[in-house]
Amino acid sequence: MNSPRQTPFDSVENAHQYIQLLVEAISEAKSEIEADLAAAIKAKSERRIEALRIVLFKLNKLEQNLTNSSVLLNDLRSLRRLLLDERPEPAPPTPDKTSTPGPKK
Repeated sequence: MNSPRQTPFDSVENAHQYIQLLVEAISEAKSEIEADLAAAIKAKSERRIEALRIVLFKLNKLEQNLTNSSVLLNDLRSLRRLLLDERPEPAPPTPDKTSTPGPKK
């Protein structure tokens, strides 16, 4: 039997992870563009400097939007868990081994 192909958007969790990967990729791209911008400033290439500044501006906007999307996906994940009672039960407290016993009677 053919099972449905899994995609990054099969679940809220997968979509959240995918968005996080995109944010990381954008961060890396920004670092590279900043290095290119520094080189363009040294070369005094005005047109290239302006283009790289626009690229950085667009990458910053994209990063902002993806970060907001990540927050929204996390909120949706939390709400789904709340609505479907998927929250894990809190673990019972365990005795602290480093504490001293109470006074003896």
